[in-house]
Amino acid sequence: MTAPSPTNKNRALRTSLAVLVLALAGTGAWLAWPHLSGRNDPNAAYQFATVQRGDVEDVVTATGTLQPRDYVDVGAQVSGQLKKIHVEVGSVVKAGDLLGEIDSTVYLSKVDASRAQLRNLRATLKDREAQLALAHIQLRRQQALMAEDATTKESLQTAEASAKSAEASLEALRAQIEQNESSLRADEANLQYSSILSPMNGTVVSITARQGQTLNTNQSAPTILRVADLTTMTVQTQVSEADVSRLRTGMDAYFTTLGSQGRRWYGKLAKVEPTPTVTNNVVLYNALFDVPNDGGELMTQMTAQVYFVVAQARDVLHVPMGALTLVRQQRPQGAMPASGERRVQRAQAGGTEGGFGGQGGERRMPRAQGSEA
Repeated sequence: MTAPSPTNKNRALRTSLAVLVLALAGTGAWLAWPHLSGRNDPNAAYQFATVQRGDVEDVVTATGTLQPRDYVDVGAQVSGQLKKIHVEVGSVVKAGDLLGEIDSTVYLSKVDASRAQLRNLRATLKDREAQLALAHIQLRRQQALMAEDATTKESLQTAEASAKSAEASLEALRAQIEQNESSLRADEANLQYSSILSPMNGTVVSITARQGQTLNTNQSAPTILRVADLTTMTVQTQVSEADVSRLRTGMDAYFTTLGSQGRRWYGKLAKVEPTPTVTNNVVLYNALFDVPNDGGELMTQMTAQVYFVVAQARDVLHVPMGALTLVRQQRPQGAMPASGERRVQRAQAGGTEGGFGGQGGERRMPRAQGSEA
């Protein structure tokens, strides 16, 4: 019989060693599995959390936009070419500052013509007053002569008629002067309207007209720019019909903006508009409240995430919901529980209470199925 070669012996030895190593590894894994899986660890059946103190709020959330509380759309009251705009978007103005100018050539000529006509009427008034004085003198002379029977009755009647005619002519001229004075005031007002002044203190937030544009006020009142007071902003939110019944005037509200890094601005609900807006068959109600903006961080048309505080509790214990179980109140046999009555029971595992107390610290809680410790 032929003896095995050295090469075959080495190969058989390596195979035997490999099988032995695999067997030992499998046995060790099987023995260590309960420890690795936590089956023998009494704490593996629990999750751990820290009971802490903090604030709890019941809120109604909504999305809103920021608008200036006070603003004015400044328009043109007279027609003409917009000759000059003296401001730009972002300019801070005060009431009475010059914002723009409309070509005033036509209005200036009307004012000059009205003034000249008024001067002519006032000169004519002096002439009529002199004629009336003469008519009264002639009437008194005829009356004196008639008393001495030195004139005819017809001459006296003529003098009386002349005096009354002079009085009527003078009265008509005075009325014409008043009419011309009124027309002059209107022409002077139109001349002043050619200079567009700011009606309030604020900031120019938009300009809709362009320099050189012709404005026609006979068809519509053209808007040139908008001046807004940015020191107080109004938050306009849209609340769904399911949540609007939870809102109350005067309730606390706060909001955050994109990029504010969690900063909150606070206010109180001012009003809920009764007329809703319907968008894609969704009924939404506008809820408004004001916030101060002295620093100018808030800008027009910013998006706000709004929270209306329905109820809140300060400095209370925070416990994970998984640690609590809602159960029916235990009663003697035959007793009927009240409608909706519940009580909170401490979570138990294997008949041992989780030990939740009034102090902060770690407490045991049963691990939910499939969750890790």
